[in-house]
Amino acid sequence: MTNEMIEKYLSQANRKNGVINIHFKQRNAVKGLFIRSKDYDELKSKNFWRIVTAAKFKEWESTHDEALARIFNGAEFTRLSDN
Repeated sequence: MTNEMIEKYLSQANRKNGVINIHFKQRNAVKGLFIRSKDYDELKSKNFWRIVTAAKFKEWESTHDEALARIFNGAEFTRLSDN
């Protein structure tokens, strides 16, 4: 997916702070939360996205530690869907 397609999906009001299913070309889908860190705009311009996976979401809610997130390449996404 392109960064414009991903940004359009994320900008919808009901998806701004929710967990989303992220489907990939060559791996299993993951549930994750796209986070806006200080490098969000730079990563977005290169179609990279900082995502906290569902396995670390509880810890993320309490600490907001960016080290819990992983960076994914948006070109590997096939689609995004709601839970």
